Amino acid sequence: MDEKTLLAKIKDRTARVGILGMGYVGLPLARAFCQAGFRTLGYDIDANKVKMLSAGKSYIKHIGTEVVRKLRAGGLFEATCDPKQLRTCDALLICVPTPLSRMRDPDMTYVIRTTETIAGELQRGQLVVLESTTYPGTTREVVKPILEANGLKVGRDFFLAFSPEREDPGREDFTTETITKVVGGYDGPSLKVAAALYGSAIAKVAPVHSCEVAEAAKIVENVYRCVNIAMVNELKMVFERMGIDVWEVIEAAKTKPFGFQAFYPGPGLGGHCIPIDPFYLTWKARQFGMPTRFIELAGEINTAMPEYVVEHVARALNESRKAINGSKILVLGLAYKKNIDDIRESPSIELIELLRSRGAKVDYNDPYIQTTHKQREHDLKMKSVPLTPAAIKGYDCVVISTDHDSYDYEMIIKNAPVVVDTRNACARVKGAKKNVYKA
Repeated sequence: MDEKTLLAKIKDRTARVGILGMGYVGLPLARAFCQAGFRTLGYDIDANKVKMLSAGKSYIKHIGTEVVRKLRAGGLFEATCDPKQLRTCDALLICVPTPLSRMRDPDMTYVIRTTETIAGELQRGQLVVLESTTYPGTTREVVKPILEANGLKVGRDFFLAFSPEREDPGREDFTTETITKVVGGYDGPSLKVAAALYGSAIAKVAPVHSCEVAEAAKIVENVYRCVNIAMVNELKMVFERMGIDVWEVIEAAKTKPFGFQAFYPGPGLGGHCIPIDPFYLTWKARQFGMPTRFIELAGEINTAMPEYVVEHVARALNESRKAINGSKILVLGLAYKKNIDDIRESPSIELIELLRSRGAKVDYNDPYIQTTHKQREHDLKMKSVPLTPAAIKGYDCVVISTDHDSYDYEMIIKNAPVVVDTRNACARVKGAKKNVYKA
């Protein structure tokens, strides 16, 4: 199939889209293409996910079961674990994790294995797009050689592009369908077909002249947030010594209508992108002999925040003549940000492990996460405990790590002996709060 034929299939919605990885990026993307009228195949190696999707059920809070049920009922969406089904697709979009190794180097295992799966089924005329956030050069240096290993060549036999995901789970003002899609092609024809495909399902496409530019654009977005969050985390510590409330400072600063964007401190960075992606750039920069001191310093500050919170827990308990060792502590919120069920890189995980290492008896409550599951480097083996006035009174300290809107902060403050607030959530409650310590 040549460029003209694929463009025609995209235009008349007869092209079939395959999405590899049915997680927080892949599932919303499947919804977008189905809503645009494309037959969409969701591929995942997790048989439980495929089983749930095939039954019209969801495992992601903000992409509810009703959404998946509609996708299945519409007849445009199906899920599979069978790689041979990838042969039936005209476009294959890779949406898999790109974590860090223990040495904080890029771990390309998921991208490599997924690309190898595609290579084994690759057909002439197919479009392959990498969406996973990664360092500049990945599409050309890692993905392309694997796809060409069996004799097919990009530019002659298939098309290749990079288009970074821009998901923000739980956000309601923007969706996959309305966030501008950056697209970089390996060559001119690849860019043309990739832009046409995304332009058929996404409100606006921003084409760039290479895969590397598109890869770098996503890294820049996340470095920007990482550095600015590190700055306010450091300012929080500085202003605390001065007896100044950093949250009040930020509220005052953001009254300026230009030249300032508000970022807020917290117990650390969470989510799959911001705590990880800047280190992809620092790793790649080292290959060119370029230090990235600014980025690495930001990473050090953000990584140290859970320890900072634990020190504040120790101080708060000390004022009640108690130590962390032996204290019962309740951590509120396991998700990395409020109102979602995503615990990837959540600082709450680190916080719980640090408190346990100091001898605390730790429980957690999260209305969206009833039980923890094994992660790459963590396995808490915990269940969410009930959040009642009587239960709260039984703890020596309550730590607000994630400020879910569903929490009754007035009730929490009223019943907890000590509250350590890492999100300024207790500011919502009027009146004196002598038992609340900001961290």
